Amino acid sequence: MRGLNLDHVRAFTEVARLGTFSAAAEQLNLTQPAISQQIAQLEKRLGVTLVERLGRRATPTAAGFELLDHAARIDGAVTAALEQLAHYKSGEVGRVRLGTGATAAIFRLPQMLRRLRQRLPSLEITIATGNTSDIVKAVQDNALDVALVTLPAGGRNLEVTPVLDDEFVAVTSREGVKLPARVTPEVMARLPVIMFEPGGQTRLVTDQWFFQGGVELRPSMSLGSVEAIKRLVGVGLGCAILPAVALREPGDRARLVVRRLTPRLYRKLAIVVRRDKVLQRGLRETVKALHELAEKS
Repeated sequence: MRGLNLDHVRAFTEVARLGTFSAAAEQLNLTQPAISQQIAQLEKRLGVTLVERLGRRATPTAAGFELLDHAARIDGAVTAALEQLAHYKSGEVGRVRLGTGATAAIFRLPQMLRRLRQRLPSLEITIATGNTSDIVKAVQDNALDVALVTLPAGGRNLEVTPVLDDEFVAVTSREGVKLPARVTPEVMARLPVIMFEPGGQTRLVTDQWFFQGGVELRPSMSLGSVEAIKRLVGVGLGCAILPAVALREPGDRARLVVRRLTPRLYRKLAIVVRRDKVLQRGLRETVKALHELAEKS
């Protein structure tokens, strides 16, 4: 890295990520002229133009996009080196930024995180939740280290590894809407159904189940939270199609009726990580623990 200033590379990546020099300056606690000077020095050092200004927006050039890919590897390598040195200094093993959906965060991750904490008590773990597309983009942008998301998912320079199938079931309250033993798309379409809100992969999976069954569902309500849907179903406002893993809480089977779907419905969960990501110890153990989810489910 002869003569390459990592602070200048960081300034460039923030400008590319945020789209303006002023936003990057605020993020890095610098002045806008200082950011401009750092990028000018980086362009002079590399002999290429990295950023072009279009109005108030700053956009990477082709050379800039090429540097962004290398910058992610440089950042990962530097982070890994510092974390390994910190391990020798104080026993720390670093930080892992994990992204997933809300349902997986509530019902899949707690036991996995408990096992991971037993292995690495000093590992710092931050968790972000959101839709698959947003989480995958965050991994792509190196804002997250690893993700557990619903397929389909993919992107440039990403490694996507399916790990487990999550079955969906029909659910209603014992005093509410009656479900027959055989629950088909046609049966559900005749009932008041509470669905996940549009825009996420979970809703897409269930919509495709109805489409393949030859019916169009008009849900009575749509919500973004599996817990909120369970509560509304529990007070008799309708039935729902939910991941079976969300119905393992104490008391669920006592107050709710659960039926398997015909045909059976699954969503596939996968681990997403950048192919060029440096797997320092904490991240390596996190990925390993995510792979073990299939064995523990």
